[in-house]
Amino acid sequence: MSVIDSFRLNGRRALVTGSSMGIGLAIAEALASAGAHVVLNARNAQRLDAACAQLSAGGLSVSAECFDVTDSGSVREAVTRIESQGPIDILVNNAGIQIRAPLDQFNDDDWRRLMATNLDSVYYVSKAVAQGMIARRAGSIINICSVMSEVSRPTVAPYTASKGGVKMLTKAMANDWGPQGLRVNGIGPGFFKTELNERLVNDPQFSSWIVGRTPSRRWGDLEDLGPAAVFLASDASRFVNGHVLYVDGGVTAAL
Repeated sequence: MSVIDSFRLNGRRALVTGSSMGIGLAIAEALASAGAHVVLNARNAQRLDAACAQLSAGGLSVSAECFDVTDSGSVREAVTRIESQGPIDILVNNAGIQIRAPLDQFNDDDWRRLMATNLDSVYYVSKAVAQGMIARRAGSIINICSVMSEVSRPTVAPYTASKGGVKMLTKAMANDWGPQGLRVNGIGPGFFKTELNERLVNDPQFSSWIVGRTPSRRWGDLEDLGPAAVFLASDASRFVNGHVLYVDGGVTAAL
């Protein structure tokens, strides 16, 4: 196999959670462009269908599966349906939310909702998908972490806690499932231009601070994330396990 061929995903099937927009959609498009059939997921059926139609119009092989990643029963049923059509070779746990507030004023229900979406879902979906991967002794799981897996800022303590948990769960999964043929890695995005960050991108003071704080001197573009996902999903990273790849323009390396 040539170096270039080791990055190809032809004949493989991927599930990407939270992929109707933003980071998840960009990763789904990248995996499909590398040859995989990608199953998109979201809770909003209308937005999910629109994303699926968008990628299909570009000639990519995709399908949609609408289910709630915070509901373990729904997750198991959905994974069974997907596997009945073919194996899940690649899983990207991307679904996540952000709720900002000073920690002493944070709402307890918001804490539980954030943890359910950002951390519990990674456990539920990975556990369900891993059953088939273990049986086949092959599979790549990619958990979307964050620079907030390593550092923090005011008003995002719960999010930081959840993404720190995802980082450590990634390492633990690699230890539990590595001997059974699975690879489990993470991607830690820095500050990216997404729909969820639009308010921050448009805030001149904050945006200037981010650009000045980032060695690459810019916000991340969604196209910067796809190649990292393809690398971790493919045979090009066949001896990479339990690693978090920070795609952050160097922000975690700077004081």
